[in-house]
Amino acid sequence: MWMDAVDLRDFYASGLGRVARRMIGRRIRALWPDVRGSNILGLGYAAPFLGVFRAEALRVTALMPAAQGVMHWPSDAPNLALLADETALPFADRSLDRILLVHALECAEHTQPLMREIWRVLADGGRLIVIAPNRRGLWAQLERTPFGHGRPYTPSQLSRTLRDALFTPYRSVTALYIPPIRSRMLLSSAGALEEIGQRWFTSFAGVVLCEAAKQVFAGELGWKAAKHEHRVYVPVSAALR
Repeated sequence: MWMDAVDLRDFYASGLGRVARRMIGRRIRALWPDVRGSNILGLGYAAPFLGVFRAEALRVTALMPAAQGVMHWPSDAPNLALLADETALPFADRSLDRILLVHALECAEHTQPLMREIWRVLADGGRLIVIAPNRRGLWAQLERTPFGHGRPYTPSQLSRTLRDALFTPYRSVTALYIPPIRSRMLLSSAGALEEIGQRWFTSFAGVVLCEAAKQVFAGELGWKAAKHEHRVYVPVSAALR
């Protein structure tokens, strides 16, 4: 079930949301330290994490699913956000270099059509980062944050989902070790808790981030096989010529 874009905006505007954005954003940037010349798409509610790429990438777009709603982004510039059906992305084949999937995979009712569309629009050798709630983490157990909604994943489950969708997982990292509690003392110590968690308690992170690449050859064969299954109807008048 998709969360409303207004609720997501309000969460990231809160103190806890700002900390979550900072902790997750650090991990994203570590995975993608250089995106010069890239066409980047943020799918789901990725807007809080896209700003860092705007000055560097060739183009950055935020696409929010129709069931989620859309918010103007960025707030200080002309709108770069759009609303669309996540299973029919308005982009040409192989037109995007990188896709960031946030608050999307765990909310989608049918993940296979979503992942097929992502595979279609991603360039050969393109990269994908999926961010999903960690099934073992405290954040997935409480509905007071967006990470407590939808289907959580373990790192192995997320990796298997990507492989089934013809992606090759490369790296899996974790983030959000601070408890999802709006305590000023805890929020002020988020950096220290993150370092401790990364070193000793990786299984209990709030979210899992998995970077994967498009499987070019396996994917092309899969799409060709799928195309052969479609029937073609010819008008009677044309068939008799």
